[in-house]
Amino acid sequence: FLAWWLVHKFSPTSSGSGIPQLLAGIHFSGQRSGSANVLKLLNVKVIFIKIISSITLLLGGGAIGREGPTIQISGAIFNTIYRFVPDFWPKINQRLMLISGGAAGLAAAFNTPLGGIVFAIEELGKTHLNAMRTHLFTAVIIAGLTSQLFLGSYLYIGTPFVPEMKGMAIVYVMLTAVFASFFGYLFSSILLKIIRWKKVLKHTRQKAAWAILMGLVFATLVFFTGNATTGSGKTVMVDLLFNENATTDWFTFPSRFFASIITYISGGAGGIFAPSLSIGATLGDEIVNLLGVPEFKNLIIITAMIAFMTGVTHAPFTSFILVLEMTNRHNSVFSMMLAALIAISVAKLLHKKSFYEQLVEDYLKSPDFKPKAEKNKIIE
Repeated sequence: FLAWWLVHKFSPTSSGSGIPQLLAGIHFSGQRSGSANVLKLLNVKVIFIKIISSITLLLGGGAIGREGPTIQISGAIFNTIYRFVPDFWPKINQRLMLISGGAAGLAAAFNTPLGGIVFAIEELGKTHLNAMRTHLFTAVIIAGLTSQLFLGSYLYIGTPFVPEMKGMAIVYVMLTAVFASFFGYLFSSILLKIIRWKKVLKHTRQKAAWAILMGLVFATLVFFTGNATTGSGKTVMVDLLFNENATTDWFTFPSRFFASIITYISGGAGGIFAPSLSIGATLGDEIVNLLGVPEFKNLIIITAMIAFMTGVTHAPFTSFILVLEMTNRHNSVFSMMLAALIAISVAKLLHKKSFYEQLVEDYLKSPDFKPKAEKNKIIE
């Protein structure tokens, strides 16, 4: 409730992940009335409210990640700097600033510079690298160095043992990628339906009651399923990948699946990158138990992580490179690429657009933002 109230009271555009807001800001940049729209999505207030709201959710055990918020925060910082650059200083294109900011945010959040670059090209920019390579590389390098300055040189997950993909393992990887991508699609579809339904809640009291209700539902879920349901899920991933005897209960996958949905739709600030990876990890462990192949446990878990995230984001290169950099398992790069390829094929069959693309469309249609032509004429 507190996380929702902070967003509702001080910065409504700080809710949720933050990636759709940055994508909408990139869309608005360069338009004649674009600066005002970008400012609503990426401003100083967003920086502080996003931090406080997401930390509040995490302190309450919310099943959200810091990656989406970090991306919006970074985009807001870059946009603020862009606005206050003096006239005598050569101005960088606003769109390039926002794309570079998003890449820097992801690089800092996961300590994955390559993931930041690929995310910018694949999801934020959807354009050629030549148009933005200098700004992009500079932003990612500085963000990565800053992250390492405070946190040291670290791997987000570590370096688990991953068996080779040979023989029947290839079949297991392919089957896992199909199932995990489907559940990633299902996860994003449920989220979208509830987010769009929530628009019927017009009054502050209704929204407040919804936030409290989601808090109670989440607390009830945790009461019956345990602490493995709370947080971003990093501890669950690490335990599964590094403890060969570790396994999940039958309810861990569905509880993490719905815990992330419940937390996200409460209205506070929080991302779904890390939760998507942890949901994928628990799904992978369920598949290992179902097939009875403990010798391929880590291979299947990593495959499920990549495929589930791809099913949500439709960003296969970002997904497999993030996991590659988090685990430092370069010997598993081909299995990761195969998982991403199969996952994006399944995801595209189920829906042409990603979760973020559909949320961006909602932002662009919102009456809170000025359309391109009509209102411009009125202003002129």
